[in-house]
Amino acid sequence: MTEYSLPLPVLEGHSADFYGFCKEGELRFQRCDGCGAWRHVPRELCAECGSWEWTWTLSSGKGEVFTYTVVGRALHPAFDDSVPYAVSVVEMEEGVRVLSRVADVEPGELEIGMPVQVDFEAVTDEISLPIFRRVTG
Repeated sequence: MTEYSLPLPVLEGHSADFYGFCKEGELRFQRCDGCGAWRHVPRELCAECGSWEWTWTLSSGKGEVFTYTVVGRALHPAFDDSVPYAVSVVEMEEGVRVLSRVADVEPGELEIGMPVQVDFEAVTDEISLPIFRRVTG
């Protein structure tokens, strides 16, 4: 595996749990045991009903591009060689939104509402990042 030079998530607390599932090829989000609300970014308390009870629940992995931006000037030196690139917010079927990228689409080809499916990119031996690919047909 080649050395990955971009910033990586810190594997602590619920973040470690989330990326542990990603490493196994599963996209899971917290789901409230009290009211059934899905949530992401992971946290202890349900914003809908205030419950502290929740379960990591498997996502369908299906969503659509909610919004995106094309970065033309890197704001972090690690991304200097990547510009231009697109950062996308994907709204999942479950209603949560994930900040990621659509790996098989050029920035100029992205569209709001474009259907996508989760995939995983192993960037280190410990971390696989959730990315998305366009659904065609």
